[in-house]
Amino acid sequence: MHPLFTLEGRKDPHPIYKRLRAEEPISQILEPYRKTPFWLLTRYADCSDMLRDPRFGKDFTKWSPEERERLHVSSEFEALGKHMLSADPPDHTRLRSLVAKAFTPQIIEGLRGRISTIAENLVSAALARDPSGMDLVSQFSYPLPVTVIAELLGVPAADQDDFRRWTTTLFTPADTEEQLAHLRAVGFEFFQYFMALIERRRVEPRDDLVSGLVAAEEGGDRLSTHELVGMLFLLLVAGHETTVNLITNGMLALMDHPEERERLVADPSLLESAVEEMLRYCGPVETTTYRFALEDVEIGGVTIRKNELVLASLLSADHDEARFPDADRFDVGRKPNKHIAFGYGIHFCLGAPLARLEAVIAVETLLRRLPKMKLAVPRESLEPSSMLLLLHAKKRLPITF
Repeated sequence: MHPLFTLEGRKDPHPIYKRLRAEEPISQILEPYRKTPFWLLTRYADCSDMLRDPRFGKDFTKWSPEERERLHVSSEFEALGKHMLSADPPDHTRLRSLVAKAFTPQIIEGLRGRISTIAENLVSAALARDPSGMDLVSQFSYPLPVTVIAELLGVPAADQDDFRRWTTTLFTPADTEEQLAHLRAVGFEFFQYFMALIERRRVEPRDDLVSGLVAAEEGGDRLSTHELVGMLFLLLVAGHETTVNLITNGMLALMDHPEERERLVADPSLLESAVEEMLRYCGPVETTTYRFALEDVEIGGVTIRKNELVLASLLSADHDEARFPDADRFDVGRKPNKHIAFGYGIHFCLGAPLARLEAVIAVETLLRRLPKMKLAVPRESLEPSSMLLLLHAKKRLPITF
């Protein structure tokens, strides 16, 4: 098994990435759960070049069943997979343009007051429940973005616990038939939930994103029902899971670096650059999702053959010493800071402005309301939330006040 997939590798992949950048920046690895071979890119230049290269695609529906089986490409969630993250132009362009209307700078800025209220209420609730401490993940980092994205979509608050259960399952490795069956069942449950929600909005539209996308479909923009379900699935998962990790990882970085924390407290004008440094230094997404070569492509001196799978390590790229001076130093005032934590090219994260706003508000609220916050457990005891490479996340983050 490659070191990245071990428990130590999931806890702290940075030493492994440092070695790969120096010795084998484009390496072929076997994903251990489904025995899927893929190329892993670890240098900033190679990652950014690949991410904007139209010779790499994401639409696996173009593959034959034989090709999928040969490279173990999952079709477990095909019903949930018809969204812009798994599409190539021109479908990607059409799908993204429909959703982009809900993420304009004016709409995002209009959420500032509501996000602040949610953050304040979560801290107050935690203090009322236990004035000595809490688990930052379950009591703050998770409920903040999931409440925001659920309200934006128009999903009832009572259903939010289901989202955590679903996404936890979807990011858990499955390498037995029993585990795969459970994944299929969860995927089907997710699909049924959104189908029912879409039908309700067809009958009784509201001022929310689900109703807006339904109206766009019926207005002739050719958004099929399966595309609609896939898009809502993507927005819900991407709209909260990554921000959970950004807030958690960022606050952990501040606790790991008390001098930078004191610097930020003393100068709140650094909040936005601090969040950018959190994105670079301990970003919420470790790797991209799979792409594949549409033809033989040479990148970084390595030939990647047609249909071979590729992942870019965003986390490694953002620690590339060739791009970032003193890359392993956490600096809340770092400028310039052209990280690729949100991806690059046509698949750059549509929700980046919302994630940035949520993180700025979350960090400011936590530093102000909980000035004595510190880890309640030994640093080395913190567990990764998943053994998959995709997310850079902690399962829990117990803190004392």
